[in-house]
Amino acid sequence: MVFKHEIKNSLLIIRLSGDLIGENNGVSLMEVVNNSINQSVISCLIDISELRYINSSGIGVLITILTKFRNKGGEVYLMKPSESVQKLLVITKLNAIFQIVQSEEEVSKISKK
Repeated sequence: MVFKHEIKNSLLIIRLSGDLIGENNGVSLMEVVNNSINQSVISCLIDISELRYINSSGIGVLITILTKFRNKGGEVYLMKPSESVQKLLVITKLNAIFQIVQSEEEVSKISKK
């Protein structure tokens, strides 16, 4: 897995690509999340459009990120899951826990409500 991140308008944006299987990148990803929360960022958009596969460890990483942001009163949005990842989110019922969006603009509309 490869990831990039940026902070825009108090929103941490993480772009994931490859396979999210909780390998060593999970540690560096969590450092980015923790540093952002320490900078008072309380919302996170995770672009998963380029993810091919997620295993149970990868799901654990997403849930950990969600828990950290929700504990601070924030939210995590998953953007543009591929068909296979969307099926996994439905099977695991994570689509009821995470907010699924199609664009960054959608997040800004939701957060202004």
